[in-house]
Amino acid sequence: MKPIILNTKNTETPGEEKSRSLYLQIYDQIKSQILQGEASAGEKLPSLRILSRDLGVSITTAELAYNQLLVEGYIISRPQSGYYVAQVTSIQGEPAAKKSAILYDINDYTLEGSPYLYDLSCFDFNKWKKCSAKVFNEYSHLLLFESEPQGEAALRFEIAKYVYNSRGVTASPDQIVIGAGTQQITSHLSRILRKMDIHHVSLESPGYLPVQRQFSDGGFTISHIPVGTEGIDISRLPVNIPSAVYVSPSNQFPTGAVMPVGRRYKLLDWARANHSIIIEDDYDSELRYFGKPVPAMQGLDENGCVVYLGSFSSTLFPAVKISYMVLPPKLSAMFDKIKDQYTQTCSKAEQLTLAFFMEDGYYYTGIKKMRNLYAQKLQTALNAFGRWGSDFVSTVDTRSGINLSLRVRSARSAGELSAAARSLKLQVLPLAQMSETDEPGTDDLPAHRLIFYYNQVPLADLEERIRMLLETWRE
Repeated sequence: MKPIILNTKNTETPGEEKSRSLYLQIYDQIKSQILQGEASAGEKLPSLRILSRDLGVSITTAELAYNQLLVEGYIISRPQSGYYVAQVTSIQGEPAAKKSAILYDINDYTLEGSPYLYDLSCFDFNKWKKCSAKVFNEYSHLLLFESEPQGEAALRFEIAKYVYNSRGVTASPDQIVIGAGTQQITSHLSRILRKMDIHHVSLESPGYLPVQRQFSDGGFTISHIPVGTEGIDISRLPVNIPSAVYVSPSNQFPTGAVMPVGRRYKLLDWARANHSIIIEDDYDSELRYFGKPVPAMQGLDENGCVVYLGSFSSTLFPAVKISYMVLPPKLSAMFDKIKDQYTQTCSKAEQLTLAFFMEDGYYYTGIKKMRNLYAQKLQTALNAFGRWGSDFVSTVDTRSGINLSLRVRSARSAGELSAAARSLKLQVLPLAQMSETDEPGTDDLPAHRLIFYYNQVPLADLEERIRMLLETWRE
């Protein structure tokens, strides 16, 4: 083996990094020689006494180095004989020890700015920080334990009150399950459906793609039901087999269709007659800007057929991944038997913060403020598209939600139109991945379907940004 050279410098100057421990320097050099093939398998290493004498270190230091090499399998120990190099495949180039020792300075990294415009007036972060401080200052002892698999009881209680008062959903806190996003909730629901011997799920087309993938990955047979101006075509649903259907009747994404009460009762009758389940996604129906929000279908259910899904991503801010589902009593009892097999994926600190945020009334006042602001943004966006682009862009006014559906007649692809919008820091996404195909347009130009998110664009900038976008699309 090559001689081992140690750096015995011990820096005491503030701000300078102290030298690496002596035993780790020995470890590094022996490991490097083994990996480079400079120390062959079976070669005997110096004894602890000889190594400590040659390097001028204590036997304890030499023993620490050898013990680390032993643990990682670079050397072996033979009783009454000594230490030997183990059989390790050599590598070429820079020693692995040096590669693994590359350090990264946090100062080399900066938080990147948002690729899109943002509007901080959409949410009162000071109120959120106040509730978060309450959790850490007064209830920090609760954070020393994991969250309940079903979600924090305090938040489930607040959700039960809220969905009853605002959406007409009747449920006890025991029927509510909290998770980190709709996909996490859907994975729990998939397990329950399989226990019910349900293996077929009907999905809206077009619809919310992540949930479609969740059911597909879960091994369910999938069928797609077309969405019209009044929601899905109920006549296309399967009969005589237990199944599930995923719908968003109060504000269908991305069409904005609202299912009338007559069709809702027909859907409930289908579920009852076929021993099936309706999964009602009510993701942002609170954000209805003209008239009263449409009540949830779960409130009409008398047979325990509806699973109600809700999320706080649109009404708080997207970084808070808190979603929930309200299970009918029968399904709730099934989940109660399996919930201890899983851990809660949603931050306990954020759950408690949201519970206080709702208890103190901040959530309700925030939604009221948000509705007023977004109603102005929606009207401004509609006026701007009508004024600057009516000859090649048409809008679908959903009167709710956080986005507009656009039909753009252009020789450019939907992806190119989306990229042009991004260059202006506007979020415009193509609908191709949601099973929406281009439609015939005038002058042999296809009519691309796009989703324009107006919610985060500051109101004062919205009209001008849309004008710039339309000019870019014309080029």
